[in-house]
Amino acid sequence: MKHILFICLGNICRSPAAEEVMRVKLAQCGEAAHYVVDSAGMIDYHEGELPDSRMRHHAAARGYRLTHHSRPVCVADFDRFDLVVAMDHDNLRRLERFAQREGRVWREVVLLADYLRHHQSATVPDPYYGGPEAFELALDLIEDGCDGLCEALMARTAQNK
Repeated sequence: MKHILFICLGNICRSPAAEEVMRVKLAQCGEAAHYVVDSAGMIDYHEGELPDSRMRHHAAARGYRLTHHSRPVCVADFDRFDLVVAMDHDNLRRLERFAQREGRVWREVVLLADYLRHHQSATVPDPYYGGPEAFELALDLIEDGCDGLCEALMARTAQNK
């Protein structure tokens, strides 16, 4: 069983959306039983809250149900997760600083944008201060990135057999 953790700043927009999109993508390719998918934020400001209502609305229009409750990344995540997927470079830097502060090393940390197949973007921008188009763009990038990530994970699994 592999464990994947998606990270954004507050864990109320991008990372819970990516968590659910990835679950759906893994189920569609018959791999859901082999993965545990979760999400967390770099700050605890929204701890315990459901995802932003705008993200839930836009995700629901695409068939995704976002029910995750926000939580901050924690020390136990170092031991639990094989792959940590950051939404942007700021999250990546914060993850590195968190690891240094704790004297730990993440097993593998990547940017979701590294797996984009149909979009050109260095990151998945935070839609929080934007309008509906910002949430749609974030979901477009998340779906594309999760497709690419699934493809890479399946290729990696095939190589290890």
